[in-house]
Amino acid sequence: MQSNNDRNMKKVCLCCLLFLVTLFANAQSTQEKLENATQQLVSDTQMKHAILGLYIIDAKNGTVIIDKNGSIGLAPASCQKLFTSVAAFELLGHDYRYKTEIGYDGKIEDLTLKGNLHIFGTGDPTFGSERWDQTKEENVMTEISEALKKFRINRITGDVFIDDSKFSIQPIPDGWIWQDIGNYYGAGCWGINWHENQYDMILQTGAKIGDDAGISATKPGLPANVLINQFKTAEKGSGDNAYIYLPPYSLFAFTQGTMPLGESNFSISGSIPDAPAYFAKLLEKNFLRSGIKTAHPFKTNIDRLIEKRNWPSIQSTLFTHYSPTLDSMNYWFLKKSINLYGEAFVKTIAYKKTGFGSTDKGIELVKDFWKSQGIESSAINIIDGSGLSPQNRVTPDALVKALQYAATRTWYKSFYSALPEINGMKMKSGSIGGAKSYAGYQSSKDGKDYIFAIIVNNYDGSSNEIVRKMWKILDLLK
Repeated sequence: MQSNNDRNMKKVCLCCLLFLVTLFANAQSTQEKLENATQQLVSDTQMKHAILGLYIIDAKNGTVIIDKNGSIGLAPASCQKLFTSVAAFELLGHDYRYKTEIGYDGKIEDLTLKGNLHIFGTGDPTFGSERWDQTKEENVMTEISEALKKFRINRITGDVFIDDSKFSIQPIPDGWIWQDIGNYYGAGCWGINWHENQYDMILQTGAKIGDDAGISATKPGLPANVLINQFKTAEKGSGDNAYIYLPPYSLFAFTQGTMPLGESNFSISGSIPDAPAYFAKLLEKNFLRSGIKTAHPFKTNIDRLIEKRNWPSIQSTLFTHYSPTLDSMNYWFLKKSINLYGEAFVKTIAYKKTGFGSTDKGIELVKDFWKSQGIESSAINIIDGSGLSPQNRVTPDALVKALQYAATRTWYKSFYSALPEINGMKMKSGSIGGAKSYAGYQSSKDGKDYIFAIIVNNYDGSSNEIVRKMWKILDLLK
């Protein structure tokens, strides 16, 4: 007959065994659940001709939790911004500021600049932006006119040079598609940018489906001489399916697509085709309002190249406009996924290293940086800084390595705060034709910290549905 002590001992042993079994099951459950959920997604009908890339590690020790095609290059869309962001922090510095110098050559006599005025840009993507008080259009214009008045300049006998020559004349990277470059997310990057190189187009739908849809206004005014509007009215609730076709430096634009019935002030945004020239026109108007007389039309780098002439250098500086710091710019770059900022960062990296800002050189330097951190160049086969090109290919494990590296840096807190919160997780998202991606950080309820990247390419059907299925996997990390 068993004593009470024996029975109690057996109960204790049984409880301990159950605890260990439960502990072991829980320790294995996240990985097992991830593998099961991954297999379920791969077997889904939307994925019949698609490919999934998934890579997740334990953030504390680097242990790989799951690797499904983690070393296969896939189109990342805007998740590619993570490589650019981290490289900019390291190669330019978290406190880097762009400078736009206003200066002159010649001499100032009797309220007259007997020489040329120079506006010298180094690619500031925030110049004229509405996101900061110091960068707003009206404040920048006031800065410039007041600087001239301070130096008692009411008249300029020479030229006004809008000098964007330190960045490539090619404002967009090779590989961007025709449908994108006329729209706000396809804005080019110059040595002088303005208002994030975008404008808003206010549209008016027709009375019934199939009617022409009109353009009420553009704000600021569209810098094109000819605009051929082919917008049509579609069924109510059909959303924004309107596109603007306006390539860099062109004076001709046309529109195609539809907008939903019943919208009185439907708005879409387009890209300014020649930002330096657009800024020059606005500055000319500002001078006129301020009573500053000029003798000649303002000139940009395009004019210099056409005329095949060298411009004189700045002899004296009137004042210098500074951008916000890079960490402040990066906040909007990641949070709102502004492609212009990524292209500016890439060109600026080239400019700081070589004295000239080109996309190709900037990409080369970004890839060299990541190679020095252990990421092979073939794992980030990229041609732009923002991920807009469908030709970009990166691996999920490279994205995780980039995030892992960022977490070790002194500026990590700023970088982390810039990541959007999506589905209750701190992560960057990406979306381009047939591609969806997410990459970021997540802490689970049981105290585990994860770094992850998931990419789906060539899925079929609804993008909302594939996103829901991708989130089903990521939710297992919570």
